[in-house]
Amino acid sequence: MNGDQKRLSILGSTGSVGTQTLEVVRSYPKHFKVVCLGANRNTAALKKQILEFSPKAVSCEHLEDINHDINFPQTMMSLGQIAVHEEIDTVVVATSGNVALLPTFEAIKNGKDIAIANKETIIMAGEQLTSLAKSNSVNLMPVDSEPSAIWQCLRGEKEDIAKLIITASGGPFKNIPLRSLQNVTPTDALKHPTWEMGTKISVDSATMMNKAFEVIEARWLFNVPWDNIEVIVHPESIIHSMVEFSDGSTKAQLSYPDMRIPIQHALFFPQRGQISPVESFNPQKTKSLNFESLDKERYPCFDMAVNFAKKGGTWPSALTGADEAAVSAFLNHKIKFTEIQTIIQEAIKDHNSVVSPNTSDMLKASDWGHKQVSDLASGN
Repeated sequence: MNGDQKRLSILGSTGSVGTQTLEVVRSYPKHFKVVCLGANRNTAALKKQILEFSPKAVSCEHLEDINHDINFPQTMMSLGQIAVHEEIDTVVVATSGNVALLPTFEAIKNGKDIAIANKETIIMAGEQLTSLAKSNSVNLMPVDSEPSAIWQCLRGEKEDIAKLIITASGGPFKNIPLRSLQNVTPTDALKHPTWEMGTKISVDSATMMNKAFEVIEARWLFNVPWDNIEVIVHPESIIHSMVEFSDGSTKAQLSYPDMRIPIQHALFFPQRGQISPVESFNPQKTKSLNFESLDKERYPCFDMAVNFAKKGGTWPSALTGADEAAVSAFLNHKIKFTEIQTIIQEAIKDHNSVVSPNTSDMLKASDWGHKQVSDLASGN
């Protein structure tokens, strides 16, 4: 911490969460300093970020695409190196996939606070990450809207949780006939009704795989048993999650859908920001809030994913790799939307799980799950 200014390393700075994190930084230049930026392929966006925020170090998989037309003094580092940079306080993990697993572990070991939006890292290693964060006195702060809502509801509470209630919009296919699901296209799946998100998470939201991932996240982030976590459909996406307590009372976190709110909450923790990045919720403008049970027939990925995760070991890791490959196959028109669940189920049903895995075991299982699905989708 440099006075009152938090110093940030943003992994995945050119993605959806990364760019919105930088929007928050722009709103609070006296509170946050960008020290490191990490990106993968979007070098055009990264160049603009380098020129605007003048980070001290940059990580990019396609360095040559930056160097040939921009002269910058930044030190080039790996993603792992910018996660442990000596001048940072907080790492924002905004990547997708398993690329952030090792950097996140190393950041925690080096005492860096973690603002995490990367679901795969928590799915693969939630138990180990939460334990490591606790032993290193590190804040592990969820950035995703639903886990952030639970986190906010639990502030000041003790051990009296009866149930976590995670809300889901239902995605773009909530109301279409089941028989029509086999004909939906990638373009259809990317039209989320309430959120603007990246490609992978948009498809995961359409299948409800994303909501299963949030259940798994909640299991480890908040140390709540599987049977005490419930998902309900809430089309308006105003209530982001609720916590029911043992005395029968329930807390809920409400806001209009905007990722900058949970991002800001994590970055300012343990305080809150002084201004809202979006319009505050107005109950007089919102005529009604609706809730429905989750239709398991419409969303078969949900139960499948949670059941695989309950097995523990490297099952969750195999699941993340398999899902990434299945979504890619769908986006590339190799499989139908309705085949995402069936191909994942078939691909990893015989996984040889490692009971007490290390990070190497997790990454191997993720890669294995990815290959199993890719081979099936290609007809191998």
